[in-house]
Amino acid sequence: MMAKPGIFAGCPGLRRAAALGAASVALLLGGCAGMSAQQAASPTATTPAYQESIDISGRISVQYEQGNSPQSLHGSFIWSQTARQTDLELLSPLGQTVATISVKPGIATLVQSGRPPQVAPDVDELAAQSLGWPLPVSGMRQWLQGNGTDSAGKPFQAKPGENYASFSTKDGWRVVYANWQSDPDSGQTRPKRIDLTRDTEQAGKVSIRIAVDSWKKP
Repeated sequence: MMAKPGIFAGCPGLRRAAALGAASVALLLGGCAGMSAQQAASPTATTPAYQESIDISGRISVQYEQGNSPQSLHGSFIWSQTARQTDLELLSPLGQTVATISVKPGIATLVQSGRPPQVAPDVDELAAQSLGWPLPVSGMRQWLQGNGTDSAGKPFQAKPGENYASFSTKDGWRVVYANWQSDPDSGQTRPKRIDLTRDTEQAGKVSIRIAVDSWKKP
């Protein structure tokens, strides 16, 4: 049986998250860093090819409900993927590791500080049960690069530079590409801010805002 999720705290001035487990250690996913775009994308930018292997880092903000009380979490993340593996690290504003998620074919592992690893075949179910709010890791492999599959099962590809291009998924996520940035090294235009929203029974309306700070092809 999976361990109960832990305690997270939001930015100063926001309601402190309620305890998600009796033996949990207080962890911060705080920090009120802004999420504004740094560089405007060219309106004539071409769509970059999908990369199976890529390293991404940035900031993440999450809003959800717990016991009918609004909760806010803020922090940073490091994302690394290859053709057969995905690794995600969530960090507090002080650089402390809050959770790590590793996905390989047929198995996902989630580790939180001070707790035994949790293992499950479905990474999205594992994240929701362990964190207390849904994190669509499986979809993010495509979404972070402007790709996805819509609710009708059709491929979606956001047009670089088209702010607020969006699509909805079969499992209820709304994916919005709020703005874009130009990579000075490659000259390619990639998503800068991605907004994810979904109505859930577990955590009410969940809003996840992702701001990408750096891209690197291994």
